[in-house]
Amino acid sequence: MDYVSTRNKKVTASASQAIATGIAPDGGLYCPTEIPQLTEGDFAALCAKDYRGRSADILGRFLTDFTTEELEQYASLAYADEKFGGSNTAPLVKLEDGKYILELWHGPTCAFKDMALQMLPHLLTASLRKTGEQRTACILVATSGDTGKAALDGFADVEGTKIMVYYPVDGVSTIQKLQMVTQRGKNVQVCAIRGNFDDAQSAVKKIFTDQASIEKLSEQGMMLSSANSINWGRLAPQIAYYVSAYCDLLNRGDIQLGDPIHVCVPTGNFGNILAAYFARQMGVPVAKLICASNENNVLTDFFNSGGTYDRVRPFHTTISPSMDILISSNLERLLFLVSGYNDTIVADLMQQLTEKGSYTVPTDVFANIGSQFEAGYCDDAQTKEMIAALFQEKGYLCDTHTAVAVKVYEDYRAHTGDTTPTVIASTASPFKFCQSVISALGGEVTSDGTELLDQLHDMTHAPVPKPLAALSGMKPRFDLVVDRDEILDTLTLLNTI
Repeated sequence: MDYVSTRNKKVTASASQAIATGIAPDGGLYCPTEIPQLTEGDFAALCAKDYRGRSADILGRFLTDFTTEELEQYASLAYADEKFGGSNTAPLVKLEDGKYILELWHGPTCAFKDMALQMLPHLLTASLRKTGEQRTACILVATSGDTGKAALDGFADVEGTKIMVYYPVDGVSTIQKLQMVTQRGKNVQVCAIRGNFDDAQSAVKKIFTDQASIEKLSEQGMMLSSANSINWGRLAPQIAYYVSAYCDLLNRGDIQLGDPIHVCVPTGNFGNILAAYFARQMGVPVAKLICASNENNVLTDFFNSGGTYDRVRPFHTTISPSMDILISSNLERLLFLVSGYNDTIVADLMQQLTEKGSYTVPTDVFANIGSQFEAGYCDDAQTKEMIAALFQEKGYLCDTHTAVAVKVYEDYRAHTGDTTPTVIASTASPFKFCQSVISALGGEVTSDGTELLDQLHDMTHAPVPKPLAALSGMKPRFDLVVDRDEILDTLTLLNTI
């Protein structure tokens, strides 16, 4: 299977080339030229496998220059019991009839990004070998909180790689920041920026098309790559957990093969819900993809306006910081797919976004989107109310992002009366956002740092995840803070690691 740039179909790559480079040279995102289809027999076979087997199977359908043996080995390493707290890598928790929480945060950094970023280092290093690349891969990551730590953990001390993570200095939680600035590893670097996630992401994407920087790094024996979901190797592993969730529902007898489900995802950069879209296109009978946003509701407005995307609006710093995003990069891939791989339309829309900050999708293209997606948003007060309600009424403790998704789903269900079984993606442990969760439950935040973990535990009696408990006593290694227009200068730090 080949991959093409969303902005120029003449730019092609193999799976390993797409993963190694991360982004197309024209600034476009790589997309597969076809979407493999799952048959009834495929579902039967997948239901008989554990998560590792399902992951290797789904990846093998997209990454055709990898062998079955390679992918099975990588899945066994990525999703090892000791990393995910047991063999149930992505537990599906039933809240009530027809409502399920897909817990994607049981990995080493307690966020859903682990589901892909424990796999990506294996895919990337193998891709470098397959493409004959001898240079060191320098992985640049912009993060709104969770991707950074997951990428640092996945690539720490991985031979042939260096990783630089940029995060908004005031845009992550206390625990998220601690996770990043205490990261161990000889090949890692972390930098805070005075700005928001969009500033970091835009700067990183610009570096990938800055020929002077690329050539200078190459002369020093380095090449650029990415661990953000702009890299197909980050996105592809996420498809598997939606397929797996459907298989789990089949195995429980809660649905029969062919029965529709909905999927509701708290969404910022649009990668997680796009993975669900790919699962749908493969044949998982997803009736509706419900896009849940916080007050930075640029995606909600896009879907509900009939296709106008406008990032020129106030930026809100919320209690669900991983969704504090106004430029949702992976929407570009969706536009490419639903337009029939029309690179001319996509390139024009992305140019409008850069120059004007907005665009409107042609009516015929949006018609292919509107029937598949629903969208909603909630503010911080509603998010806290949902955290409290779930804990008090269901005994279920969730984080701020998951609460956004549950609230948006509840609103959708109340508005439509639709009781189709729904899988709600839970993207992080509540202990990553202690201050907000404590406040939501009516408590007063009386501690700081890792003591917050103990305070939330004392309130709820929920166990503190081991990776977060291990932060206690760890000393920060990184304290660099730069202005957003200084990010390019920080590339010199790659020579120091």
